[in-house]
Amino acid sequence: MRVTLLGTGSPIPDPNRAGPSTLVTAAGLVVLVDCGRGVLMRLAGAGLYPPMLDALLITHLHSDHITDLGDVITSRWVMSPVARPLTIIGPAHTREVVDATLASLAPDVRYRLDHHADLTDGPAVDVVEVTAGETFTIGSANVRVGATDHRPVEPTVAYRVETGGKSVVLGGDGVPCAGLDELCRGADGYVQTVIREDLIRQVPSARLQDILDYHSTVEDAARTATTAGVGTLILTHYVPGMQPGAEDEWRAVAAAHFAGAIVLGDDLTSIDL
Repeated sequence: MRVTLLGTGSPIPDPNRAGPSTLVTAAGLVVLVDCGRGVLMRLAGAGLYPPMLDALLITHLHSDHITDLGDVITSRWVMSPVARPLTIIGPAHTREVVDATLASLAPDVRYRLDHHADLTDGPAVDVVEVTAGETFTIGSANVRVGATDHRPVEPTVAYRVETGGKSVVLGGDGVPCAGLDELCRGADGYVQTVIREDLIRQVPSARLQDILDYHSTVEDAARTATTAGVGTLILTHYVPGMQPGAEDEWRAVAAAHFAGAIVLGDDLTSIDL
C-alpha cells in the first residue's frame, strides 16, 4: 500500500502546495481522499489520471477539501474511453453538494454533448452517503468509516482503508476524539491534517485564531498516534504553510509525543506502508 500526499496546503493559497488531497494506491486500488485545489495536476504528477480512480472519498464538506470536485467529475467523464460512473463517498449532504456541482456544470455538459458525437450522456456519478460504523469495499480494499470531531462542521468522517494486509486511516480535519482513536487502533499509517498552535498564536487575526479549537495540532496528532499504537504518522494540510527547510522542526514537535516513524513534506511525498 502506498500513501501519497497529493496536496499538503490549506485554505490559504500557496504557490507550492495544492489543496488538501491524499492518494491511496495498492494492487487493484486507486482511491482519492478529498479534492482540494490543483488535485488533478498533482494526480498527474503521481502518474495517474481521473479514469483510473476507483472512488473519491470525502471526509467533510469544507470548501478547501472539495474545491476541485467539478474538475474531478468533468475530467473523469471526458477522459474515459467508455462510460464509467465515478463513485463519490462522503458524509450527509454530500449528495446535495454533488447535485449542485453537476447543476453548475450543465452548460459545459451541453457544449460537450453538442460537440462530441461519441458522448451521448452527461457525467455518471454514484453518490453514497455514509455514517460512522459503516463498512464497504472499494476494489481490493475494505473500508471502515469513523466519526471525527470538527464541530461546528458536522457530520465529519474518517476512513480506514485496509488491503493486502496493510491499513491506513485518513483522518481529515478535527480534534482528537474517541472515534478517531478507535479507528486508528493498530493501523500501519495515520494521515492527519495539522496546525502549529505556537505559530498561529503569533498572528493577530481573530479569524485565524478561531481554527485552533477545531483542528488537531501537531502534538494532538502525535498523541493520537501513540494512543492508538499507529505504525507511521503522516502529517499534511500544514497551517501555517510549512516553510522550506522547516521539516525537521515540525517533525521534532511530533516526535516529542510519538516514537514511531513520522512522514511530512512537499506535495507528492509518498510512503509505502
